[in-house]
Amino acid sequence: MIRRQLIPVVAVVCAAGSLGAQAKTVSPRPAAPRLDHRELPADQQIVHALNRLTFGARPGDAQKVRAFGLDKWIDQQLEPEKIDDSQIERFLECYSVLNQDQNALLAEYVKAQEQRRSIKRAAADDKLGPDDDPVLRRTAMTRRQVVAQLQSARVARAVAGNRQLEEVITDFWLNHFNVFAGKGPPQAYYLAGYERSIIRPNALGKFRDLLGAVAKSPAMLFYLDNMRSMADSTRPHLAEAGRNRRAGNPDAVLRVPGPRGRMRMKAGIPPRRTPPPKRRGGGLNENYGRELLELHTMGVDGGYTQQDVINVARALTGWTVVPAAAGGGFIFRAQMHDAGEKIVLGHQLKAGRGIEDGEEVLDIVARHPATARYISEKLVRRFVSDEPPAALVDEAAAVFTKTDGDIRAVVRAIVTSNEFFSQRAYRSKVKSPFEVVVSAMRAMNAAPDSTPRTAQVIAYLGQPIYGHQAPNGYPETGDPWMNTGAILSRINFGMAAAANRVPGARVNAIPGIDTLASAPRPKQVDAVASLLLGGSISSDTRAVLLSGEHPLLANRTATALPEVPASDVADGQMQRARRSQTPGAPNGDVMTAQPKRGKNAKSPVNALGRPGAALTQLTGIAQVVGLALGSPEFQRH
Repeated sequence: MIRRQLIPVVAVVCAAGSLGAQAKTVSPRPAAPRLDHRELPADQQIVHALNRLTFGARPGDAQKVRAFGLDKWIDQQLEPEKIDDSQIERFLECYSVLNQDQNALLAEYVKAQEQRRSIKRAAADDKLGPDDDPVLRRTAMTRRQVVAQLQSARVARAVAGNRQLEEVITDFWLNHFNVFAGKGPPQAYYLAGYERSIIRPNALGKFRDLLGAVAKSPAMLFYLDNMRSMADSTRPHLAEAGRNRRAGNPDAVLRVPGPRGRMRMKAGIPPRRTPPPKRRGGGLNENYGRELLELHTMGVDGGYTQQDVINVARALTGWTVVPAAAGGGFIFRAQMHDAGEKIVLGHQLKAGRGIEDGEEVLDIVARHPATARYISEKLVRRFVSDEPPAALVDEAAAVFTKTDGDIRAVVRAIVTSNEFFSQRAYRSKVKSPFEVVVSAMRAMNAAPDSTPRTAQVIAYLGQPIYGHQAPNGYPETGDPWMNTGAILSRINFGMAAAANRVPGARVNAIPGIDTLASAPRPKQVDAVASLLLGGSISSDTRAVLLSGEHPLLANRTATALPEVPASDVADGQMQRARRSQTPGAPNGDVMTAQPKRGKNAKSPVNALGRPGAALTQLTGIAQVVGLALGSPEFQRH
């Protein structure tokens, strides 16, 4: 069954990867009538908004929103800069490595690697191996800590931050502009600035600003290999002695192909004394150009051709990164740039320009009608339904175009629409593993976790943070996340959380739960359904909560989650993630953390508590809470 489901997904992906020389066409959408009112009752509107516009309600949130006014609360969340979030900011100060200068740490790491190679060359027969060097050990540990603290901080913000809609939309963009932590050693240091300085400040701003920031981020340039992309030897390229042409460098020259492949100077431009850089295995790399069109802006059916992909890649040559030894950072290198004429989506880019080529490409694609529709459809899919209502997509795309890509305005149009508050949208989306874990912690009034352990739980459930290797990001719809094994793991997680095995989460921290300890079971079920499930549950769920028996747990021994060494959270986890596949995921590459095995494995730390401990068999109110967290009502939002 799983294999049959994968076939169409793989077929679509393969077709998308081969653009060919023919332009793609946008399939026409059938017209659909707009809803003329909000179908959900007032209380369900509040529950629904808290489920979709936050990472789950904390105790008392529904009452606060009701008193404040739902629409007024939505307006407030759409202006996160006006919301006090000082408490979580103070908490994040505890991340010692993450708060250091990442460029300096990167330079230190590269220096240690060079020292290692020097030791290896100079003392090949020395008993002290390169891996025993204390500086190398310290820098390697620091690199792992950067990723571990990044993962932990993501969870902490989602659990305890007050700017919840900003967190949700930041999560959306981090997945849309996906980068993989396991790409290589420098990526760990690039990631810190990627989330903090690139994605988060632009999450509700203009799409063109966000796109431009991503295009100049070392994390993306390194991940999609654009940092090595340069003009082919047969193409004209810029060369310079000082600053780039955009900065007004008078020494910039245009080198064009001459007879027999030799380079000659364009008439009227003085010759340069030094030759262009040697291309050791270099040349044009189309990776970022292709993903910019296919995944970041226009979509696979956006109407571009293979030649557009090539010319976009040519326009972005020279967009690279300062060498790691110097700390990284974006730089445009004119001597790598293809300065020939280009045609991109019908727009002519004249010869002889530098960084302006890439900037104009970003202008073109950011304002293309296909981009307005593609981004709007993804946002509607995230906030409303796995099958986005066509009429709402049309409206959101129109807002995108009218406001020059104002993300805040587009999100406002979506989350205040009648389709958002429709019966069809209510509890229609399956939570991702990240959403499951974070919403459970919020429901239990949990404190944020400064350790890697909660991030480990998310990784075990199938979504290691910054752990998706392919640029398409994690699944945006529910089906890939759900199979019998995944459901059982989620139920076990709910029971573990109710057993106080998730850091920061305690059953008795749920307001009013202590008064239910001796209450009759039906009263306990009604109270937990109200506290955790919005008061609305199916007869099947109620029967499970009353009996304390779940069909999937029958004849099974509830065991703990697999042991995951703490050292795997950052480095080893990401490397092993590349080799593990979860059935049902797009491209078969949703990754899960795999524990180390063998004699060299480090002491394991169980993802939910004591090393090697099995889950406690719960009774009473804790059992009701655990089963509620594993219920379909809680797994959907």
